[in-house]
Amino acid sequence: MTMKTRLKGAAISLMACTMLIACSADSSSSTEKKQDELVYAMAKDINDMNPHLYPGSMPAQGKVYESLVENTEDGIKPLLAKSWDISEDGKVYTFHLRDDVTFHDGEPFNAEAVKANIEAVQRNKEKHSWIQLSNKIVSVNVVDEFTVELVLSEPYYPTLVELSMTRPYVFLSPKDFKNGETKDGVSGYHGTGPYALKEHKVDQSATFEANESYWGGEPKIKTIKAKVLPAGETTFLALQKGEVNMTFTDDRGADSMNTDAVEQLKASGDYQVVQSKEMNTKMIVANSSKKESPVSEKEVREAIWYAIDRKTISEDILDGKETVAETLFSANVNYADLKLTKRPYDVKKAEALVEQAGWKAENGQAVREKDGKPLAMKLYYDANSPSQKTQAEFIQSSVKEIGMELDIIGEESTSIANRRATGEYDLLFNQTWGLAYDPQSTVNAFQSEASYLHTTKGMAKAEEMYQKMSEVLVSQDEETRKNLYADILTMVHDEAVFIPLTNGHVTVVAPKELKGISFKQTQYELPFEQMYFE
Repeated sequence: MTMKTRLKGAAISLMACTMLIACSADSSSSTEKKQDELVYAMAKDINDMNPHLYPGSMPAQGKVYESLVENTEDGIKPLLAKSWDISEDGKVYTFHLRDDVTFHDGEPFNAEAVKANIEAVQRNKEKHSWIQLSNKIVSVNVVDEFTVELVLSEPYYPTLVELSMTRPYVFLSPKDFKNGETKDGVSGYHGTGPYALKEHKVDQSATFEANESYWGGEPKIKTIKAKVLPAGETTFLALQKGEVNMTFTDDRGADSMNTDAVEQLKASGDYQVVQSKEMNTKMIVANSSKKESPVSEKEVREAIWYAIDRKTISEDILDGKETVAETLFSANVNYADLKLTKRPYDVKKAEALVEQAGWKAENGQAVREKDGKPLAMKLYYDANSPSQKTQAEFIQSSVKEIGMELDIIGEESTSIANRRATGEYDLLFNQTWGLAYDPQSTVNAFQSEASYLHTTKGMAKAEEMYQKMSEVLVSQDEETRKNLYADILTMVHDEAVFIPLTNGHVTVVAPKELKGISFKQTQYELPFEQMYFE
């Protein structure tokens, strides 16, 4: 059965289910429409909303907490800091803060609060090793009530970019600290953002209410409820019945529904589908350091790359919603517009590579062998993502053609992240940090034990690449920086440790009456404060 036939079959089954529900459901929505309320579906609970740690939902945290500066399409712009100065040697950043901001609990936002938050993050900096800024900060000094000074050990060009991230350099009311710290938990979740967390029912829902005293003006959407629902058909049916009225790509890159369901909602006339520009690259991450696995061989990784028809994934599985990716970063990412060798879909080339590496298929056996070992690996995907599951099945079928056995395993995203950190994987689905963060954030993670160290340390020139990574982050010369990034990105490309699939977007499915839908320069947040019903 072809991929297109399977997809059509799934669409017919879903349509039949839709017709059955339409006939049995009451003609009116089960939830009366409220013009100042949004209820969106999410596959996972918002978890711990402590912004100085990482378990929490980033779209949820983005509504509650804010940073000193904001990363926009036009560059870094003021947010809680209205302006800033950088010393000539690039080591001292002086921020001039807004004087009209309060935390949700009424505490003032000022230089002391900034100092307390950044120092709390720094006292737990081993958790933030993927952010190089955490290793550069020497001190945070209060100049006056609304002026704060950040002193670095050496120049670091991504400083403002990393200060603009959803976490950890965002601000929580000091009254929420426990014994002056945040690393062991907090007693509340009071930020300065446009929404405040009002209620959290674990694994069920979270309710956010508009901040009436928000310095940017009170949002028009007064209540936002995040409801935990299984991805796929359950979310689709909840939208149909009015139990939720919005969904979007989550911060783990998982989609709540397949493309057929999205198109049916759009065709109903009740919903609109809004998509951002290219934000990230969806990819397969290969563990180059796992010596006991065939994935440690460059030829095997290259063969997988050649064996995957990314056009089919883009056009048939994702219905054209994502574009084919040829490299780790799309050309619209800074420093990534490079002429790198393309690896198009080519089964014969893939077969030649594994044959050349000594993997033989003798006596008609389906799985190649070398030294008595089968050419077999495991691929992990997010169990909450319908499209990842379909892609995993397609890739499994694709590599079978070249004599490779792929066991596909769906797990929770937290389990996959743990595997990435411990190295207990052959291959797994992942995505780049995204437009606002890259290339520096994903590149920084190449040497991070919590991220891609196991992916890269088996590379032939890993140590040379790590040295170039150290140099690029402190470079003050733009041309030198470009050349270093070119070398780093060429090295990981040549070693095929990141196998690109598609360039992803943030997709929002929302009521047609909802206006003001836009996107930030990040895949992890939506500007809910700009939305309103017409």
